[in-house]
Amino acid sequence: MQMSIVVLIISIVLFFVLFFGIGFILNMLLRMSWVMAIVYPIVAIFIVDKVEFVDYFTNSKFAFEDLGARISRLATADILILISGLAGAIAAGFTIKLLRKNGYQMF
Repeated sequence: MQMSIVVLIISIVLFFVLFFGIGFILNMLLRMSWVMAIVYPIVAIFIVDKVEFVDYFTNSKFAFEDLGARISRLATADILILISGLAGAIAAGFTIKLLRKNGYQMF
């Protein structure tokens, strides 16, 4: 199935803004500047995989093989969208660091 360029651009912007916002809020509340950048790979795995979370512990060989197969079959557009989410999470960390350096105290 093909994705149009308009849908791709909207998805990239949406993931960037979504994970920037979530990361910014988590950074303000938890006072840990890189929390979302660390959590994002786990979120991305949940987006990509189709197995239950428990299967990573009960049937880990199958779960990790399936995850590897799904990641290797991702289309370029999907990879770009996931990378934009990671960029948003990292941008939130830099923004919080800059705001704190300039004297802003959040909560």
